Amino acid sequence: MNKRVLITGSEGFTGHYLVKELESAGYEVIGLGSHASTSPGHVQADLIDSASLKAALAKIQPDVVVHLAALAFVGHGDPNQFYQVNLIGTRNLLEAVSASGKIPESVLLASSANVYGNQAEGILNEGTPPAPANDYAVSKLAMEYMARTWLSKLPIIFARPFNYTGVGQTENFLLPKIVSHFKRKAGSIELGNLDVSRDFSDVRAVVQAYRKLIEKQPIGETFNVASGKTHSLREVLLLCQDVTGHEIDVQVNPAFVRANEVKTLCGDTTKLRHCIGDWDTPELEETLRWMLN
Repeated sequence: MNKRVLITGSEGFTGHYLVKELESAGYEVIGLGSHASTSPGHVQADLIDSASLKAALAKIQPDVVVHLAALAFVGHGDPNQFYQVNLIGTRNLLEAVSASGKIPESVLLASSANVYGNQAEGILNEGTPPAPANDYAVSKLAMEYMARTWLSKLPIIFARPFNYTGVGQTENFLLPKIVSHFKRKAGSIELGNLDVSRDFSDVRAVVQAYRKLIEKQPIGETFNVASGKTHSLREVLLLCQDVTGHEIDVQVNPAFVRANEVKTLCGDTTKLRHCIGDWDTPELEETLRWMLN
């Protein structure tokens, strides 16, 4: 019998790719989200509504749970929502899984490399002390600490993805915004600090890492999911220019320069590779080419 996987946030950007990844590996996938959906096997339940979550989990009885659902846009207007969804919502989910009558083989929680905060330099590994610099990051770190209190009851694995992108990511994220401007041959673009450097992975590689983690079941462990390389926004602009042959006038909008901006984020993936074996993410140029075409 195929293993049944419950993916929360299955209708989101990452969820779409994880559904494909797991279905092609032979899993039966059930998606869960707060909105109605026409996708087969989709269950509507809100993370904030603990009664509807408990009813859903009691019915689904998954072998594996992957929790992607989160409020993820760092610039979101209402900071309280980060805590409601990312912390309380996750606790409601863990409680519902625990009360479902069936303990899954593994529960993968997607946290975020934002928990490391404004680390000045170097490559961050899982032992780097967290120093979250905004409400989103604090909510994710709080989620991790809260979830650890459930480790005696549930087989939880923690993933800390660094920035990743791909076709279908919304334009309030930086790379899709830049790609969209190049695709429509815009004359100019407004950006914030061009010298922030980020570790960018390809969403297709990220979901493959998630699949491998649920198969290896390293319970209680935390893993960076990253490329191990950084690119500044200046470099991203040049790569897009190389691929399209189009030049864009870049204007720095002070409103987009965040005071608590994390300058450099680069992930050490030694622990991840040691656990899941052969794994890599495409070069950023290849990912951008896919998005631009």
